[in-house]
Amino acid sequence: MADKAELQAILDTQRAAFTASRPEPLALRRDRIKRVIALLTDHSQVLCDAMSEDFGNRSPQQSMITDIVGTVNFAKYCLKNLDKWAKADKRHIQFPLNLMGSKGEVRYEPKGVVGILSPWNFPVNLSFGPLVQVFAAGNRSMIKPSEFTETTSEAMRQLVEEYFAPEELVVVTGGPETALAFSSLPFDHLVFTGSTETGRKVMQAAAENLVPVTLELGGKSPVVLGRSADFAKAGERIAMGKMMNAGQICLAPDYMYVPEDRQDEAIDGVRKAASAMYPTLLDNDDYASVVTDRHFDRLQGMVADAREKGAEVIEVNPAGEDFSNTNARKMPLTMLTGVTDEMQAMQEEIFGPVLPVKTYREVDEAVDYINANDRPLGLYYFGSDEGEREHVLGRTISGGVTVNDVVFHVSMDDLPFGGVGPSGIGSYHGPEGFKEFSHARAVYHQTKVDVAGLAGLKPPYGEKTDKAIKRQL
Repeated sequence: MADKAELQAILDTQRAAFTASRPEPLALRRDRIKRVIALLTDHSQVLCDAMSEDFGNRSPQQSMITDIVGTVNFAKYCLKNLDKWAKADKRHIQFPLNLMGSKGEVRYEPKGVVGILSPWNFPVNLSFGPLVQVFAAGNRSMIKPSEFTETTSEAMRQLVEEYFAPEELVVVTGGPETALAFSSLPFDHLVFTGSTETGRKVMQAAAENLVPVTLELGGKSPVVLGRSADFAKAGERIAMGKMMNAGQICLAPDYMYVPEDRQDEAIDGVRKAASAMYPTLLDNDDYASVVTDRHFDRLQGMVADAREKGAEVIEVNPAGEDFSNTNARKMPLTMLTGVTDEMQAMQEEIFGPVLPVKTYREVDEAVDYINANDRPLGLYYFGSDEGEREHVLGRTISGGVTVNDVVFHVSMDDLPFGGVGPSGIGSYHGPEGFKEFSHARAVYHQTKVDVAGLAGLKPPYGEKTDKAIKRQL
């Protein structure tokens, strides 16, 4: 654990090194990204074992897919596009200056030192994913990972010390006090991934130093099943996205909106798919545990609250296992029907294997409900009706969209990933991420001609000035 003074000292060291080395060649940025790739590939088993230990159970194959392979491929994408991103943009200069030799450009330059506050649900991906674009933009970085995944955080700290000098990259471990001190440092940019509630606190702390922020938050990402959807295929894809990592994904489907007369068909599609993927749960290494007792108790309380307020609770437990006499923190997919807005499950981001189901007679009921609530991080539409699809997308606002699947838009390296409003500010991935962590510096090259004199801009003002004003208007 580090106190505020120690954290400030690390930041000062990195900023001094950054300033002294300006301008750094792109080759050094590439070298840092390649070292991230080497760290992840050479020590993937260590990191996967650490994540499994932190969760109580988490499939190493899942961790390889989501945290290692996905991050490595994104790093390779950044290497491939770095030259194009870093190239200055030529900009138009207005007449007649453009004819006199004036020129304008935008240079994308590094900001300095970027702080990364990463969460526990994908602790490696959400630390090193933003980092590779931070490095691509030419910055140094400090990472504060979650205390909930303590073993993984410590493994990352040790590995980073092996691959990077402290003036390039440092991982800081510790609890909420360390996180609070970290978020109040005068970084040149701060990235936070986590809950909306905590995001507000991080933004408030950053505001004291006018630190720009990228907030990747969450919210209640809806699934809208149109009547033209293939309900069996949709059920399989929804179940996949909802049960991966036991639903502990910021983009996991949070509730499902289905045609009223096809509710049973929609539920059956999800139930059958979940049962096929996870025929057992308690001793199934493919199915992740809920990360802590506190998170598990919260989910259990959410289901109990819905039941008490009139919802029907449908547990998808294909092997009929007894979950009451285990401390494994395994929870079956639990679907809720007859939900109302008074229920906790419809007020909070669920972040677990609980899926409320709402029904509509006309799809505009779903659209109106989505618009009446906070703008979500993701929105998912299933159906082959292009008109309806564009109607839903055109009338709603969300951070991103996946059509005929869930979650996948975050996996597309060339698409920006971010929220809107309460689901986030800013984005990374794609060229947008490079620009997020860069300063767009305007550079204007003046002509040799006395422009101010010719345009009547120099005092004393007179008839020449009046004519110039009239001409411009």
